[in-house]
Amino acid sequence: MVHVEVDIGAGLPQMNVVGLPDGAIKESRDRVRSALKNSGYECPPRRITVNLAPADVKKEGSAYDLPIALGILAATGQLPSQSILDYSILGELSLDGRVKPIRGALPIAAAVRKTGLRGLMIPASNAAEAAVADGIDIIPIESLSEACDFLRGARVIAPLAIAIDALFAEHCRYDVDFHEVRGQDHVKRALEVAAGGGHNVIMVGPPGSGKTMLAKRLPTILPALSLEEAIETTRVHSVTGILQGKALIATRPFRAPHHTISDAGLIGGGSIPKPGEVSLAHHGVLFLDELPEFRKNVLEVLRQPLEELRITISRAVGSITYPANFMLIAAMNP
Repeated sequence: MVHVEVDIGAGLPQMNVVGLPDGAIKESRDRVRSALKNSGYECPPRRITVNLAPADVKKEGSAYDLPIALGILAATGQLPSQSILDYSILGELSLDGRVKPIRGALPIAAAVRKTGLRGLMIPASNAAEAAVADGIDIIPIESLSEACDFLRGARVIAPLAIAIDALFAEHCRYDVDFHEVRGQDHVKRALEVAAGGGHNVIMVGPPGSGKTMLAKRLPTILPALSLEEAIETTRVHSVTGILQGKALIATRPFRAPHHTISDAGLIGGGSIPKPGEVSLAHHGVLFLDELPEFRKNVLEVLRQPLEELRITISRAVGSITYPANFMLIAAMNP
């Protein structure tokens, strides 16, 4: 949990953000000033210091815009400061004060649930995703003004509640199906055995023989995801920001990276480690088409996830372990 502290002091008009912020957080100074002004609030022409505690942990992303803006309003007396302490608050601000979506809403909501806070104020676009983490009040916020009115008690916003079972049933349909394949009986039999036992498969055949078509339809004959598996898979996709408005992933994922992918793209990485394709395929299928075209070092990094069903990424900022329990399907020409 990151605590956003704001101090208004004497000095030349400027805003300093400390606490190991990345570039997106440093740029929040201009977004916050414009959002406050265009929402009808005063941003004092004084020295503003924003501290993101704990100061020794690297902070990233644009989710700190809304709490910084509300902290400034509380520090200047435009908002009761006590009301802010009951909620965890996240959101990116546009220049006109609208609250834009963030990444990682579901794992954030799961973490906030353990803190004992009253609830989570989050962009309305992320509210359904965050509500999957049951047991916490999810307050959907559309704009900075709406957040201020809610914290003052001038507006009532009912916590969002979703029926997880109904949502799960709604999203557990595939766009393709295994029964659409005609012929290739020996290959279909092999894939059925692989699906039943969770085996890895390599298909060797000439171009146009249906290798990719069969691989895409393999997830449709795998056992249905359980609700726990669906939530775990959704958390990984939420961190990378590729949910595309979905609140829950209820079908087994199918990932087919291009053969030019790097080892970091396959297993995850970056200065602040993000999940790679092996983690995005968690509880699903990882398809490597044109297997001999993949670089040797890329294929060698698959050893740990295939053996341990997880991947550990170590960087200067720390070590992160992501789940990577997938079926590996490979295809190549003779």
